[in-house]
Amino acid sequence: MGIIAEKDKETIRDWFGQMTNPVHVVFFWSEAENKEYGEATKQILEELAELTDKLHLQVYRLDDPASGDVAARYGVDKAPAIVFTREDGEDTGVRFYGIPSGYEFTTLIEDIVDLGKGTHGLSPKTVEKLLAEVDKDVHIQVFVTPTCPYCPRAVRIAHFMAMVHPKIRADMVEATEFPELASQYNVYGVPKTVINDVEEQEGAVPEQVVLQKVLAAIR
Repeated sequence: MGIIAEKDKETIRDWFGQMTNPVHVVFFWSEAENKEYGEATKQILEELAELTDKLHLQVYRLDDPASGDVAARYGVDKAPAIVFTREDGEDTGVRFYGIPSGYEFTTLIEDIVDLGKGTHGLSPKTVEKLLAEVDKDVHIQVFVTPTCPYCPRAVRIAHFMAMVHPKIRADMVEATEFPELASQYNVYGVPKTVINDVEEQEGAVPEQVVLQKVLAAIR
C-alpha cells in the first residue's frame, strides 16, 4: 500500500512537470537508528521517483560498512538522511534528517521542484549579500516537528541559502527523531534555527533576520 494518496500524486506529478533539470537524491537509512522512519522515508522517495523521470534516487544503509565512504563524503552521521546532489555528485547542501511528513512533506516537494528548475525564493539583495560576504563554511540546522505550520518557511529559507551558496549547508532536523540533538541545542519550541553552533533563532522570521544571523556567525 502506498503512502502518498493517488489524488496527491496527480498534483505532485503536475508540479514535477515544471522541472527542466534532473534532481539527484542520496538517501541513508539504518537498521539501528529510527528504522521505522527510515523505511517510511525510503518508500516516500521511491513513490516520488515514480512520478517523474527527472528524480533519481540512490539508497544506502548508514550502518553498512560498505556505505561508509559515501556517508563520509556528504558528512552524514545520522539516519534517516536525505541529501540532494547534482548530477556529478556535488553536494547542494540541502538536507533532511528525519521523515519529511506532515507540513514538511510539502517542503520536500517544493525543494525538489526548485532544484529541478534552478530557482529559489530569496530576494536578489539577500543573494548578493550572501555571495559577497560568506567566505567561510556555514552550517544551518532547523529543528522542526511534522505538526508545526510555521516550520516549513524556516526550513525553506535555510535551504534556499544552501541552494545559492556552495559554502552553506542547511539541515532540516526532525526534533522528535533526534531527541539527543534537540536536547543538546535546548530545543523547547519549533522552529528553532542554529547556525554554526553560535547563533540561534526561535520561531519563523523573515529571511533578512536569518541573513544577519548567518553573517554574525562567521564574524
